[in-house]
Amino acid sequence: MMEILEELPEYQKAKQRGAGPKILAGSETNRAGKIYVDMTGGTEGSKDIFEKQAAAGISTLVGMHFSEEALEKAKKANLNVIVAGHISSDTMGLNILLDRLEKQTGESLDIISVSGFERIKHLA
Repeated sequence: MMEILEELPEYQKAKQRGAGPKILAGSETNRAGKIYVDMTGGTEGSKDIFEKQAAAGISTLVGMHFSEEALEKAKKANLNVIVAGHISSDTMGLNILLDRLEKQTGESLDIISVSGFERIKHLA
């Protein structure tokens, strides 16, 4: 899973700044198995869901951030936990949206990069 994330330019740039994807629970050699991706920014779901996720066959969680309490409960459920990063994940989503907007309009947009956002084009 880490290799996949680190192939994406937004996460590569974040890694260069010391804010790249990071394994919080588990290890790179652990099997990823079923992966649950939760990209909710500024909040997280119930901290009582991890046992149910594990029982449903999920092995790995990927998210923008995890509170200490959520991380401890995920570890207790023997889940692998990867934090992808908030700014890099938001940036990737915005870049994909801007790519589609440029493709749809046929125009190149003049984008100003601010607050951690960097324009990276994914479509040629």
